[in-house]
Amino acid sequence: MWADPRDKGGMPPILPLDDQSIAIAVDHIRAGRLVAFPTETVYGLGGDATNGEAVAAIFEAKGRPRFNPLIVHVPDMIAARGVGKFDKRAEELASRFWPGPLTLVVKRMVDSGVSELASAGLDTVAIRMPALRGARTFLAEVGRPLAAPSANRSGKVSPTTAQHVAQELGDAVALILDGGPCKVGVESTVLDMSGETPVLLRPGGVPLEELEEALGRKIEVAGADTAIASPGMLESHYAPALPLRMDAREAKAGEALLGFGPVSNATLNLSETGNLREAAANLFAMLRDLDSSDFTAIAVMPIPENGLGRAINDRLRRAAAPRG
Repeated sequence: MWADPRDKGGMPPILPLDDQSIAIAVDHIRAGRLVAFPTETVYGLGGDATNGEAVAAIFEAKGRPRFNPLIVHVPDMIAARGVGKFDKRAEELASRFWPGPLTLVVKRMVDSGVSELASAGLDTVAIRMPALRGARTFLAEVGRPLAAPSANRSGKVSPTTAQHVAQELGDAVALILDGGPCKVGVESTVLDMSGETPVLLRPGGVPLEELEEALGRKIEVAGADTAIASPGMLESHYAPALPLRMDAREAKAGEALLGFGPVSNATLNLSETGNLREAAANLFAMLRDLDSSDFTAIAVMPIPENGLGRAINDRLRRAAAPRG
């Protein structure tokens, strides 16, 4: 039986990227645990993208200050098409640059199964097919998409060896798969193909010039005021249509009450036990459910300003901000 290394204050095992270790890693992922694995760009911190609590654990492990969208990793185009909608342009880019260090942001499939938290409540999803064969074998064996940002603490240098991951995250992961040093060593290029105009959201392993040549057109480069559509961007304003009120103890007339903790008067409850990981996993889906004509506004009970609570409150403050 697997024992959480954090129970002993120990470090996770580092195992070679081979069939035996991949089988162990698959068991961890399916149990909702996190596994660090190599790609050609940097090492990723992998969790089941269809499991909201596993995705919340990624944010927790990284100390990520906001619920920015995460890149979803897939082994092949069949899996990619199950997660996102690929128009002709996106298909052509995938055909030319995948597998490889390019992330494509496309419209999300309604029945993708990917957690709302992984795409930060957006109707788009960031998808990548890594070039490292061992990584694709791992993804294929898991049989579900993996959310996998870089395996480091938020704001720190991205890891390009298994040892970097161990030094950075240590006991936050169940296992580290060691595929040696990453060949590219910088994160993937992120290109938004969800609208009429392609937009470069983050430069990376595929040069902008190659993408422009492939598309036969100039690509816009996202500015500082662009809303977050992928990792590596700063501002976001993903508000529900209804007004949102924070730190509410009870609902006013017409309001829905989004609860936290053991309360009996909530319309929906992020976590009846006060578990911040569960609350984070439920946040976007519950906001979406309450954003209906049945209510005039959404009132949210206080969330502790610690751990994942900081990220939850950051998202709620943005949703509650005055509308332009």
